[in-house]
Parts: sequence; structure tokens; C-alpha cells
Amino acid sequence: MRYGYWTPVFGGWLRNVPDEGMEASWAYTKALTQNAERWGYDLTLIAELNLNDIKGVEQPALDAWSTAAALAAVTDSIELMVAVRPNFHHPALFAKAAANIDRISGGRLALNVVSSWWADEAKQYGLQFDQHDDRYARTAEWLTVVDGLWTQERFDFAGQFYTTEQAICSPKPVKRPTVYAGGESEKAKAMIAAQCDAYVMHGDPADAIAPKIADMAARRAAANEKRGGGAPMQYGMAAYAIVRDSEAEAKRELERITSVTELPAGYANFDQWLSGTQLERELKIQEYSVSNRGLRPNLVGTPEQLKERIAEYEAAGLDLLLLQMSPQAEEMERFAVQVMGSA
Repeated sequence: MRYGYWTPVFGGWLRNVPDEGMEASWAYTKALTQNAERWGYDLTLIAELNLNDIKGVEQPALDAWSTAAALAAVTDSIELMVAVRPNFHHPALFAKAAANIDRISGGRLALNVVSSWWADEAKQYGLQFDQHDDRYARTAEWLTVVDGLWTQERFDFAGQFYTTEQAICSPKPVKRPTVYAGGESEKAKAMIAAQCDAYVMHGDPADAIAPKIADMAARRAAANEKRGGGAPMQYGMAAYAIVRDSEAEAKRELERITSVTELPAGYANFDQWLSGTQLERELKIQEYSVSNRGLRPNLVGTPEQLKERIAEYEAAGLDLLLLQMSPQAEEMERFAVQVMGSA
């Protein structure tokens, strides 16, 4: 299992706890990422939203791509998986900038391609917001242009959304960055199987993740056969982790972070997210206290209990855990020592 964590660009992950002691700042992010390398984490996911989805839109949110560029220069080994939304980035200009960041990092850049869900954010910034299927059609074109610029000396493209004429990207990335993406609709899975390298999922129990992996593996095999070869898909999942010396302590912490006294500041965004996604809609307000269905994997308990549950995910075919914790620095160090076995 590879272990990744979400960079706290929103100043935390808990919607019911206003102050988690992890401010949305460059100083905190730099120190956390450098420590994460020392603790043995493989990857960090840097989410991209211009508005704060966790603490409320009025609160600070770090910019993903300038943060990634800065981290590339002050870290040595950690993979930088940076979220990117095609409707916010012209693909040819993006390919140029991202290639430079990859060079700065020495080949550690990866993309998490997200087909945007937040209509109000796009409207505020004066950007196009497509309907569901069009979002994936745009993403498919966007990926074609980015990949073309990264792999060809000059690249021509004429599509529904984008056009390039003899476009040049030089210098190119050290190596082609891994492309991660998620989605549960038919359009999303078809696009990911054909054009991406890794499938990332919201949190779910292992017995729910296993058939999703099997389905995507079959889709990937069919796509590879059609194009005459290709690598198998990689698989990641989001999860929120609480590790304590006793199960009772872990459950007390779970109760603390999920207690709802009033609707949190970001609840309006949750309502909008549900209206713009085909994910299941039976989410409860309590579950919304942690993003990305992070409590469903039940990584809550003693080190031994977490190790057993992680082994179940490995048996299901999962390669990567994308963890959220709070307060992040303290809990990430505890998890590294007690679960990952880092020194």
C-alpha cells in the first residue's frame, strides 16, 4: 500500500470543528510536506478549489498550482498529485506550466483531473460550466491536448472545445506525469479507462471497493486491447483516519468530530454538490462532517485494527490510500509510527 495525504489547503477537513489548528498557509503546508517525506508518506494530493468548500466560502483557501510549484522546489521525494479542472485551465498553456513544475520537482508531478461540480464557483470566476456529460467530453479533449503537447514536438488539434495549431511544449516533463481521475457515472468510467492511469474513489468499505476495482480493471483491459497495449490501472481511495491506543478513545474522537449542533458554513455547497453529481444521494448530514465519504472505510480504531482493515483493501486491489486527519501534523506522525511503521 502507498500512503498519501490531502494537503490542508482549506485549513482542515472537518466541517463541524471550526479551528483544527492547521491554518491554510504556505508556512504550515511547507513544514507539513517536508515532515511527511521524513515520516515516509509517498504522495500528497493538493485539491483545487478557489473557494473554501470545507470551512465556508469566506475563509482562506490556498491556490493549488502555485503551492505545488513552491513545494516542488523545497521537497525531494514526495509525489505531488495536483488537482486540475479543465474548465479553469486552457490545456496548451497548462501543459507548458505543468511541464515546468515537473522539471522543478525532478519528475514528481502527477495530475488529479477533476471534471468540475461547483457551478457557483465557475460563475463567480466568469468561467464556462458544462452539464454532466459535456464536462467529461471537455475533459477527454483536454487530456488529448495536454498529452499531445507532452509527447509530440508540434501538436495540432481541432475539437469541440479546444484548438491548437503546431503548438510546442519545450522543455517537456521529465517523464509523463501520472494522471489520476475519479467518477462513478458511465461517461466518467469510460473516459478514465481510456485516457487515465489511475482511478481514485471516494471512501467505501472494502466489499464495496472490490467490485469497483474489478469493473475498472475489465474496462482498462478492453481499452488496452483496443489500442494494442498499455499499463494496468492503479487504484486509490480517500479515507479519514483516527488511530488511538484503544478503540474507546478512537470512538470518542469520532463522536467529537461528527457531532452537529448547527448546519456548518459549507452546507450550501454540499446541497449544490448533490445536485451536480450522479453519486448516491443518501449521504447524511453527520457523514458530511468529513469530506469525500472519508468515514465509510472505518479507519477508526487501534493500530492493529487499522492494519487489518488496510490489509482488506490491499486484498481488494487498492494501491493507494489518500488520507485526511486532524490536526494533520500530529495525526499524520502518529499514523506513520503506529500504522505505517515509520521510524
